[in-house]
Amino acid sequence: MGTEQQELFAQGEGESSVRAPLAIRLRPRRLAEIVGQRHILGENCLLPNLIRQNSFGNIILFGPPGCGKTSLAEVIASETGGSFVRLNAVLSNLAELRTVLQDARRKKEPPILFIDEIHRFNRAQQDALLPDVERGTIRLIGATTHTPGIYVIAPLLSRCHLFQLEPLSEDAIVAYLQKALTDRELGLGNLQCTLEKSVFAAIAQTCDGDLRRALNNLETLVGSVPMGSHVDMARWERFGKERNVRYDRDEGEHHATISAYIKSMRGCDPDAALYWLAKMLAGGEDPRFIARRLVIFASEDVGLADPHALPIANACFDACERVGLPECGINLGHATTFMATASKSNSAYLAFCSAREEIANHPVQPVPPYLRNQPKIVARKLGTETYHYAHDFGENVTDQPHMLDPKRFYFPKPSGAEKLIAERMARIRPGQFGEPEN
Repeated sequence: MGTEQQELFAQGEGESSVRAPLAIRLRPRRLAEIVGQRHILGENCLLPNLIRQNSFGNIILFGPPGCGKTSLAEVIASETGGSFVRLNAVLSNLAELRTVLQDARRKKEPPILFIDEIHRFNRAQQDALLPDVERGTIRLIGATTHTPGIYVIAPLLSRCHLFQLEPLSEDAIVAYLQKALTDRELGLGNLQCTLEKSVFAAIAQTCDGDLRRALNNLETLVGSVPMGSHVDMARWERFGKERNVRYDRDEGEHHATISAYIKSMRGCDPDAALYWLAKMLAGGEDPRFIARRLVIFASEDVGLADPHALPIANACFDACERVGLPECGINLGHATTFMATASKSNSAYLAFCSAREEIANHPVQPVPPYLRNQPKIVARKLGTETYHYAHDFGENVTDQPHMLDPKRFYFPKPSGAEKLIAERMARIRPGQFGEPEN
């Protein structure tokens, strides 16, 4: 933004000043100004009633970036007239937190303690909040982009009411962008620029429901042209040539996307699986991480239904190691499509889990004497039963038990190639397997 443009906004102080980003200047001040989130802020919803009656307790606001968590926390303080203390968990340490809590204990009315990025607090810091949350010394509002059940300790989470915010719709973002462009007091109205209608839609489409990101794009776009300019799609395409996909490696979006990827393959939806794969690669994910998940998936979800799955997954991992990006994306796409369209069976995975549970929860059985690796002459001297060599019997099967107390772990499924396994096992061990499972 040029000097002439800055002078037009040189009025006001604090967050209303030109020095604050557009997204800060236009932050809602009242509950009615909050964009979207009708599922928690609509008529007869719990949260507005708690705010109106000033009877809310401790709250965790959970949702993606730019959906209004901080704005909602500030509006709650404004609407209830409460004392508002803000901490950012990225910057604050345990000593600072303890100082804030000590100050709160000296006040007659419990202040609202807003902790942004609360998932960044470690266990000790979150534990330090518990006594004051329990006694009502503070009213906690935590904001996080991460799944609270994973990143917020259970004792603290159990003392808070959880409200999940959703990404904003494109229509809501377009309406807010149009307001921002024409607002002369806090917005960009004094620059007298206009935008082609399709540009508003394009900005909204590329921000993934993140209003702050959309406003930042609008401010940068308008600030890059002379006053009074008309911004058309050609200029936007030059401006937005490189789209940044919202993807935070090793954090919330990372876990959500890999989960969607695996569940899409499990549900035999190759199109969705390829979409989530493309998102991860566009977001900078390590292809070897994806390949490792494919190796696990091949045994856990495809299993015996298609014996080609594990070799293909291993070959894909080898390709990611040898070839690297961007070309190994082709190998990942190949393996992903195969896994998504393959017959599925988790019987081997479930069988292993059952055997592991048996070992963990019951006395461990000794190895039968005839299965021990010992010479026949020793077995004769000890008077133990002789091992029955399976290849000496029909279909390479004997009736000699391989456990002193036989247990059943494996239940084959009639899926893909495993159907033949189920039929064979029912034939050679009818007393153990019976008919194949439907």
